[in-house]
Amino acid sequence: MVKQKIFSTSRGWTWCTLASIFLLTACNNTSKGQNEEKWKPLFDGKSLTGWKTVGGNAPYKIEDGAIVGRMTKGTPNSFLITEQEYGDFVLELDVKLEGDNTNSGIQTRSHIDKDANNGRGRVYGRQVEIDPSARAWTGGIYDEGRRNWLYPLDLNERAKSAYKPGEYNHIRIEAIGNETKTWVNDIPVAYVIDTVDAKGFIGLQVHSIPEALDGKQVFFKNVNIQTENLKTKDFPKDVYVVNLTPNKLSKAEEDAGYKLLFNGIDATNWRSTRSDEFPKKGWKIADGIISVQKSDGGESTNGGDIVTTDQFSAFDLSFEFKLTPGANSGVKYFVTLKEQTHGSAIGLEYQVLDDEKHPDAKLGRNGNRTLASLYDLITSNREPRPRRPIGEWNRGRVVVTPDNKVVHYLNGEKMVEYQRGSQAFKDLVAISKYKDWPAFGEAKKGHILLQDHGDNVSYRNIKIKVL
Repeated sequence: MVKQKIFSTSRGWTWCTLASIFLLTACNNTSKGQNEEKWKPLFDGKSLTGWKTVGGNAPYKIEDGAIVGRMTKGTPNSFLITEQEYGDFVLELDVKLEGDNTNSGIQTRSHIDKDANNGRGRVYGRQVEIDPSARAWTGGIYDEGRRNWLYPLDLNERAKSAYKPGEYNHIRIEAIGNETKTWVNDIPVAYVIDTVDAKGFIGLQVHSIPEALDGKQVFFKNVNIQTENLKTKDFPKDVYVVNLTPNKLSKAEEDAGYKLLFNGIDATNWRSTRSDEFPKKGWKIADGIISVQKSDGGESTNGGDIVTTDQFSAFDLSFEFKLTPGANSGVKYFVTLKEQTHGSAIGLEYQVLDDEKHPDAKLGRNGNRTLASLYDLITSNREPRPRRPIGEWNRGRVVVTPDNKVVHYLNGEKMVEYQRGSQAFKDLVAISKYKDWPAFGEAKKGHILLQDHGDNVSYRNIKIKVL
């Protein structure tokens, strides 16, 4: 049969032309179908096939196409976990909690110590937090049963408003390679790069609770996963990345403007406060670590302090440190090297200290010489949770914005916040050991310093972004 023209020849459209367009569209749709995301349900809405309960005794049931966990007094954390383990995946699901003081979470690439909890087992691994409390850390990343908080939402405060109380909240989790990213209701929340646990099970948590919360419920539905042809969603460059890979920048960090201050190999970017050379004694660089060596416990009496060769004004500084028992050190900023001093060089100091065993923690005013404090000026958040045991790595961070707002973080939690050069700041300086130095802490720029206080303290993963 001969096809007639469907448009006038003046427009140039013929059945032949239209057929070609249809053929091209069909080819494109076929190609798209081969590459599009393929979701698989982890929960069929009717049964718990493929799942099992471990840890505590909280019951799970199915109700209106949702998995419903009941919070139960007198039992430890309970988990409904997949029988299958997963490596790289994208997981999406909807979660709702009753109450504003309850808690839940989604385990990713997790494992179980089968002998713990009297044979019930104890789950450990990275957990995406569901937190309806005033703290509002939903979407943050917690290392259940192991390292505690990896990404509390003090690191991304804009995301605290993503959670909707009393409603189903849509959670997206990407676990691809060493990277885990989270979204809550399509808002980007957390980004962690971690070298442990390449695969493991997925789990749905019913948290242990006080008696007053007995009977509260948590609901999970629309639990779907992709494991092939994974495509990551865009993540904003200005959201902080917790990179636990020592002395290595991720592409995301490089794109955001971070640079390593310590390369893990040599003293590039560092020199003594006493000369243009790196100290010949008192410091050691080995195994990706730069460490102050033990001497007499005095300020700058051995190798002396070291500073960056460059100076900085507004910046985002991250570092990891590990204390030995009773040790003292510090990370200073806005160090000009112009002040006359017989001990350590002068500058604003993020205190690095064993609070329990070093006497400096008891000096000063109201604890303002304790770990993560602005030394001798502002006492850090005294909540014990952010502090890791002596001998373990802690993550410090100092952010100075162009308007001179300064924040100290410890393991992702906000510890100190102040305005450099404000009247409140000047009033604190006036009653501190720094009162005799004019305009202390108000320099426009300065070096970053690692302090030699005569004790063995190690540093690594030192990186900075100029703001």
